[in-house]
Amino acid sequence: MMSEKTGLHHEDQKVLYKGKEMDSKAFLDMSGVKDRSKLVLLEDPDAQAKRLIEQRRADKAHRASKSVSRISLDVDKLATKVSALEAIVRKGGKVVEADVVALTEALMTELVKLDAIAADGEVKAQRRLQEKRVQKYVETLDVIRAKNA
Repeated sequence: MMSEKTGLHHEDQKVLYKGKEMDSKAFLDMSGVKDRSKLVLLEDPDAQAKRLIEQRRADKAHRASKSVSRISLDVDKLATKVSALEAIVRKGGKVVEADVVALTEALMTELVKLDAIAADGEVKAQRRLQEKRVQKYVETLDVIRAKNA
């Protein structure tokens, strides 16, 4: 209730009653506070700093997740080109060496982008999955290059 009036986030508040800090999650009536009792509301800088650090960590994870998703879409586009080259070679056709080199370079660029993403937990697992996927396509291109030679 005090957040609206003070503009102070509820997790950044410290409530004192009779000179003692109250548990922030406890109900006032359960803590012995009666009607018309005086309470002191203070800003808790430690809680505020902790909350801001957690918010930054969550924002960083969100940005990393978006980066991995963006790279995944780029890899999807390159994967269709790899599949097309693979189909040509499977049918006994020849492909232009420059196309294979260009695709390999594009995939390696995506791999470098993935490597630059610092991530933890689920995002790290997504990044690893995409790295393996890119490596598989590069290996496929290596096989195409060998068959084409």
